[in-house]
Amino acid sequence: MPASLVQNESILAIDVGASATRAVLFDVVEGQYRFVASGQAPSTAEAPFKDIGIGVREAITNLQKVTGAILLGPQDNNLIAPSQPDGSGVDAVVATLSVGPAVKTVVVGLLSDVSLQSARRLAESTYSRIVDTLDLSDHRRPDQQMDSIVRSRPDLVLLAGGTDGGASRSIQKMLEAIGLACYLMPMEKRPMVLYAGNQKLANDVKELLGGHVGKLEITHNVRPSLETEDLDPGRHELALLMMKLRQRQIKGVEELNLWTAGNLLPTAYAQGRIIRFLSRLYESTRGLLCVNVGASATSVAAGFNGELTLGVYPQYGLGENLAGLLQQTDINDIMRWLQLDISQNMVREYLFQKSLYPSSIPATKDEQALSHAIARQALYLAVRAAQKDFPAHARPARTGLMPPLDLLLGGGGVINEETSLGQSLLLLLDAIQPVGIMPILLDQNNLLPLLGVAASRSHYLPVQVIESGAFIGLGTVVSVIASGNYGDQVLRARLAYADGTEARAEVKFGGLEILPLPSGQSARLSLQPLRRADAGLGPGRSGVVPVTGGALGVVIDARGRPLQIPTDPVRRRELMKRWSYAVGG
Repeated sequence: MPASLVQNESILAIDVGASATRAVLFDVVEGQYRFVASGQAPSTAEAPFKDIGIGVREAITNLQKVTGAILLGPQDNNLIAPSQPDGSGVDAVVATLSVGPAVKTVVVGLLSDVSLQSARRLAESTYSRIVDTLDLSDHRRPDQQMDSIVRSRPDLVLLAGGTDGGASRSIQKMLEAIGLACYLMPMEKRPMVLYAGNQKLANDVKELLGGHVGKLEITHNVRPSLETEDLDPGRHELALLMMKLRQRQIKGVEELNLWTAGNLLPTAYAQGRIIRFLSRLYESTRGLLCVNVGASATSVAAGFNGELTLGVYPQYGLGENLAGLLQQTDINDIMRWLQLDISQNMVREYLFQKSLYPSSIPATKDEQALSHAIARQALYLAVRAAQKDFPAHARPARTGLMPPLDLLLGGGGVINEETSLGQSLLLLLDAIQPVGIMPILLDQNNLLPLLGVAASRSHYLPVQVIESGAFIGLGTVVSVIASGNYGDQVLRARLAYADGTEARAEVKFGGLEILPLPSGQSARLSLQPLRRADAGLGPGRSGVVPVTGGALGVVIDARGRPLQIPTDPVRRRELMKRWSYAVGG
C-alpha cells in the first residue's frame, strides 16, 4: 500500500476492562501502521478509587516506561494531545469500555416471536441483563406491568414493534404504560430509552416519553417488515447510548470521552465492527468467528459475508458475575472439563472467591486448571447462545454442530494470560468445537476491539496491523466428524512440505495429532478419511488442501463432534491429560 495513503498519525488506544486497563500505541513505521507497545494497570472503577481515570493514567505511565515516549504532562498528569514538536504526546486517542455493572434492560415489542425477538437480539449486543419483557401476549393488567417495570428499576428500555407504516394503536398503549412507569420513578433514576419501531410513530414517542425518561433516542426500525431484520443502526445508537449511561454511572468516563473526542465505544461493539469489516475485506465465503472471554462478559462476534451476529453475555463473564454462573449451568458441566480429582464444594468456593476478587490470577497449576474449566463452560454456553442467532444459511443441518468457518480468532484474559499456546488452543477447541479446516489466530494483546474503534481514525490501520503479524497464528486445525470406538483409525494424513519432505499421521478416533509446520510456511495436506469420517471435505471424501503453519503446526482433532467426553471420572481425567500432553502439556 503506498505510504502516501497513510496519514502520519500516532494513535493511543485505551481499553478499560473490569479487571485491567490497557494503553496501546499505534504509530506509522516505514509508511505502515504498526502496533508499537502496550502498558497495563489494574482497573480502578471499583472501591477504593471509583474513578477509571486513575487506572487509565497508570496504564499510560507503564506504556511510557516501555516506549520511552512522553504522553502525560509532567506537571498536571494530563494527556498531551496533539503531539508536540519535541516528540511528546499523541495525535489522536480512541477508547473502548467494558467496565461497569450489567445494564438492567426492559425489552418491549409487539409480537413475541417477531419484534420482541429482534429487540432481544439488539439488547444482547451490549452489556445488558434483561429484567423484564412486555408484548401483546403479556396477560398482566396494565397496572401490574407498570409495577413490574418500576420495581425492576431499569437503566434502559428498548422499544420495538410494528412494521414501518403498519399498525400503531397497540404500540401507543405500550408507550403509555412505559411513560407512566418512568414518570413514577425518581428523576435521577429514570431509564434511558431507545425506540427502534414503526417510524411513523416517532413523533408520538417523543410526545409520550420525551419528558419522562432519562434520555430518549430514536433509531431505524429493527423490523421494517415481517421478513426483514436490520439491527446495525440500532446497535450503533445503542452503543452511543451505553456510553452516555456509563458517563452517568462511572467517574472518569466523561473525561475519557473528551480525550477521545467522542471515539469511545463499548468493547464488544468495537469487536463486532472489526469482525464485520474483516468478513467483507477478505470476502469470507463461510464466515469468521471471534470470541473474547473477559471479566465483565463473554462476547461472540461472527461475520458472514458482512452480516454480523453479535452476542454479549455478562452472565458468562469471569469476574463479579461468576457467583451466579451456577444459575446458568450445572456444576457437573464445569467439572467435566477438569483433570483434577476435586469436590464440587471446592468448585463452588472458587467461583465465589473469584467473583469477590476478579483481578486475582491463579497461584497454582490446580487453580489454573480450575479457571480454565470454568472458562471452557462459560465460552461453550456463550457460543451456543450466539449460534441460535446466526443467519439461516450458517446453521448446519445437523444440530449440535458449528457451521464451517474460514477463520477463528480467540482473545480475553483467561486465554492469553499465564497460559501456554497449546493450552489456549485446547481451550478454544473444547469450548467452540469447530468443524472443517481453518486457521486459528490468538489475539494475545486483545487488539481487535481497539482496531475496531481505531478504524474511525484510519481505515488502513486495522488491515496493516493485522497483516504485520500482531496476532499469533496457532496453526491450521482439521476437525474430524466421525463416530466409532476410542482407538479406531479414522483418518490418514500426509503433509507435503515445500522442500519435498513429508510428515504422515495415522489418526485415531478420540485423539489429537500434530504435524509440524512453522509459522510463515505453507504446505499441502492430503486427507484420506476412513469409516465415512468427514475431515472438512465431505463424509468419506479424500482430497488435498493447502495449509498454513503456526506456532503449533497442523493440528488434527479427531475427538468427534460434538466432543465425546467419557462420563467415568477416572477415564475422563486420563483422557484429558493425554489431550493436554498432545498440545504441549
